[in-house]
Amino acid sequence: MQLSQLLEPQHANLRGDVHGGWIMKLVDEAGALSAMRHSQCRVVTVAIDQMMFLQPIRIGDLVTLEASLTYVGRTSMEARVAVTAEDPIKGGQTYTNTAYLVYVALDDRGKPKAVPSLIAETDLEKRRMDEGAKRQEYRLRQRESELQDLDR
Repeated sequence: MQLSQLLEPQHANLRGDVHGGWIMKLVDEAGALSAMRHSQCRVVTVAIDQMMFLQPIRIGDLVTLEASLTYVGRTSMEARVAVTAEDPIKGGQTYTNTAYLVYVALDDRGKPKAVPSLIAETDLEKRRMDEGAKRQEYRLRQRESELQDLDR
């Protein structure tokens, strides 16, 4: 799933650098669209892994977000979203960041809904699925730890 947007002055600070929060919003939209296409239903964001910006994105850049699912559980899906920026006049793309997000599929009552399995066809997809499963295990351990802290 690919999403592109030309970035305008309202997306940036006074220096002309696009706000990280705006990019995070686009990342979330691209990931959610990928999850909705797979699950054929509404989804909600439940986790966003670390997001580091390696290069600035400037006013006038065309930002492209490439989203794909890397892991699917019973009701949850992990999306990998890679972000590139391009000066449409000078050309050339600059990789800016990758983020991993988790979505849960919802039924018509807003309750978690089972989703179809993910089928890996290439070695890269298989590796990403294995890595996604490990990230999900880590997230679940972190969630349990946070819930225990709330009980104290």
